[in-house]
Amino acid sequence: MPTYGYECQECGHKFDYFQRMSDRPLTKCPECGGALRRLIGAGSGIIFKGSGFHATDYRSARNGTQCGKESPCCGKEIPCEKKPCD
Repeated sequence: MPTYGYECQECGHKFDYFQRMSDRPLTKCPECGGALRRLIGAGSGIIFKGSGFHATDYRSARNGTQCGKESPCCGKEIPCEKKPCD
C-alpha cells in the first residue's frame, strides 16, 4: 500500500497517510478540520537485495571469467582480493 502526503490548506499541517490506492482521499485535517490537498510524491526506488535477481545470479563476469584471486575482474589488470569485485 502506498503512503500519501497531505497538506492542510487552512493551517498548513503536513502529514503522511498509509492507505490503499482504491481508498478515497482524505478531506479533513486532523488538526483543525480544514480542507486537505493530496501532495504528489516522488515515490521510492526499488532495491534489489539478495539472490533471485538476474543482476545478481545470472550476470556473467567481464571477459567471460569469474571474479577471484587467480583472475582479473571488473576491468582491472590485477586479480581481485575478494568477491564480489568492488
